[in-house]
Amino acid sequence: MQSITIEKFDKLPYSLEEAYNSLRTNIWFCGKDIKVIGVTSCMPNDGKSSVCMNLGRAMAEAGKKVLLIDADMRKSVLVGRHRVENAINGLSHFLSGQKELEEVLCETNIENFHMIVAGPVPPNPSELLGSDTFKAMIDALDEYYDYIIIDTPPLGSVIDAAEISKVCDGICLVISANAVSYKLAQKVKDQLEKTNCHILGVILNKVKIGNRGYYSRYYSKYYGRYYGGYYGGDYYGKPAEEEQVDVDED
Repeated sequence: MQSITIEKFDKLPYSLEEAYNSLRTNIWFCGKDIKVIGVTSCMPNDGKSSVCMNLGRAMAEAGKKVLLIDADMRKSVLVGRHRVENAINGLSHFLSGQKELEEVLCETNIENFHMIVAGPVPPNPSELLGSDTFKAMIDALDEYYDYIIIDTPPLGSVIDAAEISKVCDGICLVISANAVSYKLAQKVKDQLEKTNCHILGVILNKVKIGNRGYYSRYYSKYYGRYYGGYYGGDYYGKPAEEEQVDVDED
C-alpha cells in the first residue's frame, strides 16, 4: 500500500465544521446499508471534491474506516489542491490492468482515512468506470471499509457519474448556491433516477450564512463562540454576515 501525506487541510470554521458533522450524521441515519456513497454535481466548480474530502475526514475522525475514491479521471483536482505528495499509482492504473488493487490503495496521515487517487487521464474513462473490474473492486473494498465515498465527474457535463452510480448504495448531488439553474438541476436529477440509484439528497454549497436571516446569524455566531471555546476549538470570531461556506472550485 502506498503512503501519502495530505498537507493542505486547514481547520474549518466552526459553522462549516458543524455543517459537515450534520451531513455525516444524516448519512448515518440513512441506514446501515448505505455504505458506498457517490457524490456528483451539475457542473464543474460546484465544490464536490472539497465536500468529499471534508465528509470523509469527518467520518474518519468519528472512528469510521473510510476510503475516498477519486473517480473524476477526466479532471481530478484532489491531489493538486490538497498537495498530496508521493501519489504515483491511481484508479486508472488498476482499471486498465497495469497495477493490482493493493498497489493503488493509499494510507494517509489522517487516521482511518484511505484514498485511491485518479491516476493519469485514460482515453476511455466511461468504459473503465462501467466495467466489471470497477464493480468487483467496489465489492471487494466494501468488505473492509465502513464507508466508501466516490468523487464522480459532474453529471451535467459527462455521463461517468451515471456509470458509477450503478455500484453505489446512494448518491448525493452537490449544487452551488445561486449558480445552477432549476432546469439543469432537474435534468441531472432525472438522469440519476434512470440509474435506479437511491438519491440521498442535495448538498447546497457555497452558501453565505448572512443570507439566512437575523436569528440564524445570531445563533450561529453565539453558539459558535460558546461551544468552540468550551470544547477548545478555534472559533474565528468573524461577524456572521461575513462568514461564507466557501470551498475550493472543482
